[in-house]
Amino acid sequence: MDQLVSAIRWLHIAAGFTAFFVAPVAMIVRKGGKQHRLWGKIYFWAMTVATVAALSVAAYRPNYFLLGLSVFSFHLTFVGYRALFRKQPNRGDKAQAIDWLVTSISLLAGVGMCGIGLLIFNGGTQILFLFFGLFMIVNAVQILKQYIKPSPDSKEWFISHMNGMLASYIAAVTAFSAVNFSFLPMLVRWLWPSAIGAPLIAIWVSKYRKKFASGMTTKQVAEVKIGETIE
Repeated sequence: MDQLVSAIRWLHIAAGFTAFFVAPVAMIVRKGGKQHRLWGKIYFWAMTVATVAALSVAAYRPNYFLLGLSVFSFHLTFVGYRALFRKQPNRGDKAQAIDWLVTSISLLAGVGMCGIGLLIFNGGTQILFLFFGLFMIVNAVQILKQYIKPSPDSKEWFISHMNGMLASYIAAVTAFSAVNFSFLPMLVRWLWPSAIGAPLIAIWVSKYRKKFASGMTTKQVAEVKIGETIE
């Protein structure tokens, strides 16, 4: 069994490294183009494999923080990916059962993380459980609200896609930092990606919102065909 766990761990590492390095390529190339779709798919499936592997190891050797963080990182990736299938909610492109399920699991995992955090009196560890747990809860609640009442803005799927994919990349960088940047204090190596990445995402999203506010359409800022998914 230990050999199997070791193999799964190496699979997780390989998938994680793949996601870590292909994501910037998807960010740089033209949004919606063939290259963007290709590297975006690779990133999504690499994150999926990394998550499944991490969940398997965490379940065999109980690690509640790893379990929670794995659920969270996958949820971010999943929401960003699934946004591409909800481009026109007014025409039936609404959240499906799988969307509700994954987001609900992420919400419950966030509640669990906060619950554990409240029971832990180890300062640094407690902060991490509470920080990520609260973030998971807020994120899941916001997504569930979107499922219940989709935005009438026809461009909102574009923003949701960006937010999900970019935020999931922060999660990937966080995992990389936590494992490899042992020279940094524990809280710093876990939290610096969010401290730097969150404002950058806000700036990038704001850039596109301004373009849309000026009258530009999604077709003008990206190679997008409304009604098509990424397949």
